[in-house]
Formats: sequence, structure tokens, C-alpha cells
Amino acid sequence: MNFFLKIDQSLDVKGLVCPIPVLKTKQFISKMESGQVLEISATDPASKEDIPAWANRVGHEIIEVKEEDNHLKFILRKK
Repeated sequence: MNFFLKIDQSLDVKGLVCPIPVLKTKQFISKMESGQVLEISATDPASKEDIPAWANRVGHEIIEVKEEDNHLKFILRKK
């Protein structure tokens, strides 16, 4: 990860299960400006595939996906 990357917003969807993490992410990112960076924290294992698949489908850039402690972390740049 680029240590100088500015995270503009953070979204915590830990404890929520499919499809809620994707729906919350979609809702949240729609209020952001193009080019802003969103960090998402999730615990649902399905999110590892669901969030990147959704982001690719709608054109957001996936900067990073990683497992951290007991959760998944996603860094996306809004298209």
C-alpha cells in the first residue's frame, strides 16, 4: 500500500453479512466526490469477492484488498 495515500472516508461494515456490505458501500460511495478514496472494513468472508466484483462492475478502482487481524480491508477510489 502507498503509505502516502490519503483516505478521504472510512466505512465500517463489520458484523454485516451479504448483501448488506455491498449495499452500504454503494450507498456511502455515492455521496463521495470522484477521485476520493474510501477505506472499508468488513468481516463477512463473502465480501472478499463481492466488494471487488461490484467495484469492477461499476468502474471504481480497487487500490488494495487485504486481510487484517479479524477483518478484511478494502481501499477503493471512486470513479
